[in-house]
Amino acid sequence: MAKRQSRRTFLRSGLLGVAALPLGIGVLSRQAYAQDLPRLDPSDEQAQALNYVEAAEQASDHPAYEEGETCSNCMFFQRRGEGCQLFPQNSVEPGGWCQSWVTRE
Repeated sequence: MAKRQSRRTFLRSGLLGVAALPLGIGVLSRQAYAQDLPRLDPSDEQAQALNYVEAAEQASDHPAYEEGETCSNCMFFQRRGEGCQLFPQNSVEPGGWCQSWVTRE
């Protein structure tokens, strides 16, 4: 049989949980910021697989490239620290490009 709990105890426990939430989130969200990460080398194996270039104009002969596409206006680009979701261990050039470019919506 379930133990009955008073409303006061329930509210106290709930408030303590809510108060501790920011602390827990801070501990769990330890994440390296892209500015702390090394710049992606275009000769890297994954970079080559995605045809990454540091200057979008260098990709003008690639069939998927269209003028105006750069890392900075791609949905995978993270403005904070110039990171990219496709290259989580590196930061990227905002003026760069790769074949996985998708418009930011």
